[in-house]
Amino acid sequence: MANVAILELNRNCAKTVEEIVKLERKFFPKHESLASFFHDELKKNSGLLYLHVDCELAGYVMYSWPSALYASITKLAVKEQWRGHGHGETLLKAALEKCRTRKVSRIMLHVDPLRTPADIESKLKRLKYSKVDEFVDDMASVFFYPLGYPPRSEIHKIATTITQTFELTWKTMKKRWIGEENL
Repeated sequence: MANVAILELNRNCAKTVEEIVKLERKFFPKHESLASFFHDELKKNSGLLYLHVDCELAGYVMYSWPSALYASITKLAVKEQWRGHGHGETLLKAALEKCRTRKVSRIMLHVDPLRTPADIESKLKRLKYSKVDEFVDDMASVFFYPLGYPPRSEIHKIATTITQTFELTWKTMKKRWIGEENL
């Protein structure tokens, strides 16, 4: 069994920062990458947790407190060879716990709006979820916090609509993939 540890970034740990910057360049589009000013970003009211598997950097999550009212999870990346083992979820949960220490009323998760459905579909195919419901459950966890708002709030309504639309779209894509595999 692999030895897994979540660590908080020490700003003096240059080697780890270098590894994270490499991941940043690899996984995020240029317009979204913090690689060129990563050190400056860490000086702000933010934090970074990283995950080691057998003493190797496997992924990281970056979060910030733009105000006393809310926190924001801005980056989450897991190396390809460590995906599908729950490390992303582990990092996300650890970041949520860290953000809650500030007693914020909201925690937002940033998702790049420029990602196209084709990009997302391609990534989903590579993940090879075995069951539709398994993936839908994972996505539901992404919307867990917005769905926690009062049912009449705009945020709750939007999260509900997105969740329902996603579930239908996912099932349609999965049927198509199964059809393609049977050809």
